[in-house]
Amino acid sequence: MDPAANSSLHFPGNQSDMVSSVFTRRALPWLYLAACAAGLPLNGAAAWIFFRVPSDSALVVYLKNMAVADLLMLATFPFRVAVELGVGGWRLRALTCRYTSVLFYASMYVGILLMGLISLERYVKIVGPTRCRGRCRCRGRFLRDPGAARVLAALAWGLLAACALPNAALTRRAADEESSRHCVRLKSPLGVQWHRASALFSVGLFWLTLLVLAFSYWSIARRICRSYRRVRRDGAGVGRKSNRGIFCLLAVFFVCFVPYHVCRVPYTLSQMPASGFGPEWRFLLFQAKEATLFLSAANVCLDPVIYFLMCRKFRESLLARLSRRDPGSAATAVVIAATATTPSVSDI
Repeated sequence: MDPAANSSLHFPGNQSDMVSSVFTRRALPWLYLAACAAGLPLNGAAAWIFFRVPSDSALVVYLKNMAVADLLMLATFPFRVAVELGVGGWRLRALTCRYTSVLFYASMYVGILLMGLISLERYVKIVGPTRCRGRCRCRGRFLRDPGAARVLAALAWGLLAACALPNAALTRRAADEESSRHCVRLKSPLGVQWHRASALFSVGLFWLTLLVLAFSYWSIARRICRSYRRVRRDGAGVGRKSNRGIFCLLAVFFVCFVPYHVCRVPYTLSQMPASGFGPEWRFLLFQAKEATLFLSAANVCLDPVIYFLMCRKFRESLLARLSRRDPGSAATAVVIAATATTPSVSDI
């Protein structure tokens, strides 16, 4: 996990200015501020609704944990914005290096792992029954058990906490105006080594999760296509609604997380000694890394859409509360429910 989100992690002296631009210094902070302004009410409302929904299914357990991870990530946005806009001075920069950036990346990778668990749960629900006809128990059935889901979610949190906490604990060198501009200078030698190891581990978790999602949703797509061939009546309409619910998570995953991890490989190589990358390439790779990192952060604004489309109980609870709060919106709620609650294999 990167220990900081600023541009000066690996460049000594004044060389950090080589990768700065109007985009990273001026535009990007306001983009994070806009994401924070949009994400806080969306995720706050989602949490308010979600934690009144009973955790009686594995999907609900995973989605609730995703909501917590998103709220924790959102809590780090104001710190990043303040640092980039020059508010708070070097003490706030040191605080960001030691704690909030670590929390940002830990929350992001918890969300990524939870997406992988959701895809496996959907695979077992949709594909599993067709693969174990005549058997008493389906392999992987435990993935749909709420108790097992709580254990797996706790393991995801524990794994990323074990990765992230040393990054915070080992960033303990005294900070001042100059050293706070380069987060790596606040780390002990062991802290630098731990950061590299944890970064490689986190990237490995991402690519493993990507493989899990690809397998799960490829299998689900095949299963749905076979079902539509059997049921031809209204097949196209139902297919669109079902796919919208099932594949929204996959779309969010690819839009938000894949670009950053593709850019991260050449960017990391460019930071190594004697990498052969010139200043122009370092500048371009840093811009690409920062832009795609923002896409990853913008995931917090899209996850509520996943909750609405994937979880019938969340959707029904939200629509019921909207109708109760504003009787005039009941007709609108009925229209939304008609288009979003059509029974599909993705619903609980």
